[in-house]
Amino acid sequence: MDWGEIDTSKPAFELIEKLILDDYAYIRNDINELTDGQPLYHSLLSAIATSNGRAHPVYKRAKVDALTGEKAIETLRERGIIRVKSMKNADDKFYFTMPFLRFWFAFVSPLFKGIRDGEYKEVKERWEAKANEFSDLTFRELSHELLREMLDEGIMEISEYWQNDGLELDIYAKTKTKKRVVGSCKYTNNKIKKSELSRLHELSQKASIQADIFVIVSKRGFSSELKALKGENLKLYTIKNFKALVE
Repeated sequence: MDWGEIDTSKPAFELIEKLILDDYAYIRNDINELTDGQPLYHSLLSAIATSNGRAHPVYKRAKVDALTGEKAIETLRERGIIRVKSMKNADDKFYFTMPFLRFWFAFVSPLFKGIRDGEYKEVKERWEAKANEFSDLTFRELSHELLREMLDEGIMEISEYWQNDGLELDIYAKTKTKKRVVGSCKYTNNKIKKSELSRLHELSQKASIQADIFVIVSKRGFSSELKALKGENLKLYTIKNFKALVE
């Protein structure tokens, strides 16, 4: 966005108001150049931004049939706005190529009338209610990059894993040494307990994945009981480990 240096010690919404909402009309015009201002595209992009990004829930939320949705998604993909992740026997999943656009279509575009009129209350309320949930995807994607740096076995491929029956894993990876990695990312203010490891074991069995290594990435750390299990088959990472991505 070419904002230059930003004082990130300030409250997030104060920066959102100053840098984005106050400049709404100009940013909207730039985004409309990408989307042609098409209501169909905007509905789909808002549905992706406010959901798990899987095809059928996105089409349902955007109130479009699958054929119309698929054609529009292909156009948005060709324009470089989204990327599509396909998985065998499961819905496609859609991701924004630019994090700012995900923010825009989650918090700005659906509430444009108030913003246009200089009223930001509704945006603030949505941000305060949804900020942590919205940050989950970013935390998950950064966790994938962290594992590329930290796992001694070396990552050959890494992604999320999902099935149409609702089973989802935040981390599913294969190492260069042919090991399978299953894990979760927890962007929460609570310490993660041993029960999370038990949950990962259960999900792996349901997905018929023979996991060699379990990984948990936590914003606020782990219980003493879980830390005692850390070893070759269980890797635990916290916010401190993310320094590896910026050093």
